[in-house]
Amino acid sequence: MSSRDQIITELSQVLPPVLRWSGAVARRLRQFDIALDGKSSGSSNTDALTLADLSVQELIVAALRDADPILRECRIEGEESTGDMTLFAKAAELSISIDPIDGTKQFRDRTGNGYSVIVHLHDAETPCYSLVYAPEMGPTGTWTEVTNTRIVCGPDDVTLPARAVLNGLPDLSKDRCSPGSGIYLIGFQNEDAARAREVDALGLKGRTSDEMPGSIYPFMATGEYGGSLIHTPNIYDFPVSMHIARVLGGDAVRADNREPVRYNNLWMDERANMLRFSGIIACSEDPRIIDQLCNLAQNWDLIRYK
Repeated sequence: MSSRDQIITELSQVLPPVLRWSGAVARRLRQFDIALDGKSSGSSNTDALTLADLSVQELIVAALRDADPILRECRIEGEESTGDMTLFAKAAELSISIDPIDGTKQFRDRTGNGYSVIVHLHDAETPCYSLVYAPEMGPTGTWTEVTNTRIVCGPDDVTLPARAVLNGLPDLSKDRCSPGSGIYLIGFQNEDAARAREVDALGLKGRTSDEMPGSIYPFMATGEYGGSLIHTPNIYDFPVSMHIARVLGGDAVRADNREPVRYNNLWMDERANMLRFSGIIACSEDPRIIDQLCNLAQNWDLIRYK
């Protein structure tokens, strides 16, 4: 077994219970006033920060630290700056990315239950293992797991070990129907809703974070949504969508030049203190949807902050 396969196997065993515990912590903390200051990009979606973000990342990093030492041979990238991240490799082919609370604004403001805990493993080209747990999406929480050969998504069952639940979910990468018309949009600052209406005009259904009833990753895994169109997405959460699309024969590409997304084309967003992919990114399992989105957005402004 290659070291990459060993790392994926270890993550697939270590992460499910940890993400379930993390979800329980987030669910409990959400009952209290836990908002924090710390980011100043000017975007409410980006700047939302809570004690749950810090607590969950601390828990995940600690679990990775205490697992098989082979995981420390990876780099580690966290959306927040907490946990023993210095114990992991400074330079390595593989990197573990963490988004402790994806959808923090919705989580903090209690405006929906689509927030999730995300960890994915990637090399310089593309993700190779992704796990998402949405603690309050559905009555028991919802899992999404992606490998290069399998996509599963479905409800949790806390009477069973988390790994056993994932093992029992059907492989959704087989016998796919055409995906739905929902397209998730974010990152266009105060123009998110206007851009979504332009997507509507294509015969698709543009949906902002405020308009979407849950997390994009289960929606893409099941085919309920056809993809996303995102301005300079960050490297901690968006790649799960890219992973789903690529496993299913689709892609994630820059709308202006249709070049596939790569991890070597990043920029540091100093306002939000996070790494981002460059450009406006169209992502779908369906090449026809990618083509529609690229045609629409190819001349849109590439500057994130005015």
